[in-house]
Amino acid sequence: MARECDVVVLGMGPGGEEVAGRLAEAGLDVVGVEAELLGGECPYWACVPSKMMVRAGDLLAEARRVPGMAGTARVEPDFTPVHARIRDEATADWDDAAAVERFTAKGGRFVRGRGRFTGQGRVEVDTGRDGDGDGDGDGDGDGGGTAAETFTARVGVVLATGSAPAAPPVPGLDQVPYWTNREAVSAAEAPESLLVLGGGAVGVELAQSYARFGTRVTLVEASARVVSAEEPEAGDLLLEVLRREGLTVLTGARAAAARYADGAFVLTLDGGEEVSAEKLLVATGRRPRLDALDRAALGLGAEARRVEVDAHMRAAPGVWALGDLVGEGAFTHVAMYQADVAVRAVLAAAGRGEAGPGADYRAVPHVTFTDPEIGSVGLTEAVARERGLTVRTGTARVPDGVRGWIHKAGNDGLIKLVEDAERGVLVGATAAGPMGGEVLYGLAVAIRAAVPTATLRDMMFAFPTFHRSVLEALGDLAAD
Repeated sequence: MARECDVVVLGMGPGGEEVAGRLAEAGLDVVGVEAELLGGECPYWACVPSKMMVRAGDLLAEARRVPGMAGTARVEPDFTPVHARIRDEATADWDDAAAVERFTAKGGRFVRGRGRFTGQGRVEVDTGRDGDGDGDGDGDGDGGGTAAETFTARVGVVLATGSAPAAPPVPGLDQVPYWTNREAVSAAEAPESLLVLGGGAVGVELAQSYARFGTRVTLVEASARVVSAEEPEAGDLLLEVLRREGLTVLTGARAAAARYADGAFVLTLDGGEEVSAEKLLVATGRRPRLDALDRAALGLGAEARRVEVDAHMRAAPGVWALGDLVGEGAFTHVAMYQADVAVRAVLAAAGRGEAGPGADYRAVPHVTFTDPEIGSVGLTEAVARERGLTVRTGTARVPDGVRGWIHKAGNDGLIKLVEDAERGVLVGATAAGPMGGEVLYGLAVAIRAAVPTATLRDMMFAFPTFHRSVLEALGDLAAD
């Protein structure tokens, strides 16, 4: 029999966990469904453990910058404490017991299983448990079955099923035991050599981190530059640094075939060149998990790649969706922001308050945690022009500023501003360099609040700081 509740949250990643927990705290009867670990990708395989790797690699890089600046230093990389920290501090050995307890303590019910939204407020969950009590799970004693639970939601269903790694259609790739980001961050030791297929944020972060631990890294990217979603100047800067650090980076290189033999992965590139390594990391993006959703109930066609929602995250009557599913950026902070919007909307539907303001994506920030760190917010110059804006840009190189000169080693960076010249406000910005993600905050505020560039130019910027380069970029913007 179906169990009734107020809300079912299908997918308990960062956004789903936030929605489910807050609705439960508000007194609603909430069921949270997750097939894997409660908390999702971010705390166990992505944001948190990968940044522990980045932090460790950055320490090695800083130590290597001591000669000529502060004396002498000898660095002996050791991946053991990195793995131990990820295993013990970040993931509790990839165990979510604490997260489950945190959710149930708020009054929610957690169901571990593979759920499917079937429309009309119904979610069916394959729990994998024995359905008839005899231990075999088949329901009739002759083997092969599993139990299922069905939940019907009086208020509605929140869809937060996230995304999964997407592999390109390279012949042979599906036949080899390659790494995704999960295997890369849970590895107990750094391999002697590593092929990285894909030069987006995940690929470059992990490539640089492993290289700093002594791994020979070859990165293969089909586009003309790494982090191609960023401003070209930022991608070119990062490429220069990666190559300077000894990574082999092949841009404009497309994999034509993959194979694994005798302990080595081999990629054959267009043109016949072959590259090989002990491990292969495929980091070519992610795809929303739509297979757990009734497409017809959501009005999705067979080719749909995301769930369409309104400003209050509503996908259909009684259905809300958030996170990677809705295509506004596959970032934890986007999912958490959308969760806040969805919580208000669901509570309003339950007769508990107003929905409040809808989601606003004018100033979506993101950071690629390489060295230099690349923080971006709003529109790139290319996207702004595609949208028909009258664009002006201003750029400043971080090393040319006083703080960059003082910093010296490891001071690569730049600030790029994108202005809607007709309105005189910023619509996009990039802060690449030491602590680029932290410098980004002020630029994000300026874009979100539509602060006139004339006002920004008239501000005082602390001296000597990295963010003072923003003032220099504003001066270049005025001269455009």
